[in-house]
Amino acid sequence: MKIAVLALQGAFAEHARALELLGAEAYEIRQLKDFTTQKWDGLVIPGGESTVMGKLLDDLGLSEPIADALRDGLPVLGTCAGLILLSKSILRHNQALADTVSQKEYYFPVLDATVQRNAYGRQLGSFQVVEKFRTTKGEVPIPMVFIRGPIIAEVGASVEILARVYDRVVAVRQGAVMATAFHPELTDNLTVHQEFIANIKQHHQVNK
Repeated sequence: MKIAVLALQGAFAEHARALELLGAEAYEIRQLKDFTTQKWDGLVIPGGESTVMGKLLDDLGLSEPIADALRDGLPVLGTCAGLILLSKSILRHNQALADTVSQKEYYFPVLDATVQRNAYGRQLGSFQVVEKFRTTKGEVPIPMVFIRGPIIAEVGASVEILARVYDRVVAVRQGAVMATAFHPELTDNLTVHQEFIANIKQHHQVNK
């Protein structure tokens, strides 16, 4: 199984390590040819700063081929900024849900969700908790590291909620798309990456 890991910002090396511990081949994507010269089973979009990542993707010519692959059903895991890049709309600070702003062209609106950046404020800007995460085999407690994380303010009917923290949605799945507001790569727990690999296998089984 070959999984592309976007390596423009964030803890991409930690994502790659987690995937390799689970038996996958992880490849860091830094430029257009890294992505277009291989056939991928999945993609990871890590944390960072979503607007900066969006500009880098556009400048490097990566936005369109990644968007095409995601529209074609390439399984993807987005964490923190990756969640923002995958979501259909962004809720600005103190903005009503009805007035959300659609994503820019270089984002990948494949997840029917509205997110809010840096939603926890300064006091809870960075923190760690242990909460339940829903897998295909049931709920398990896992450590969750938040670093100025977004929250998922609203989801569509086809989106499955995988985890909540302080009654806020922090992990979801919609078909081949998985996303978390936290950083699973910054702990030794492999549950999220394991579930992502299971999601890839299920997706390719269904689409044989």
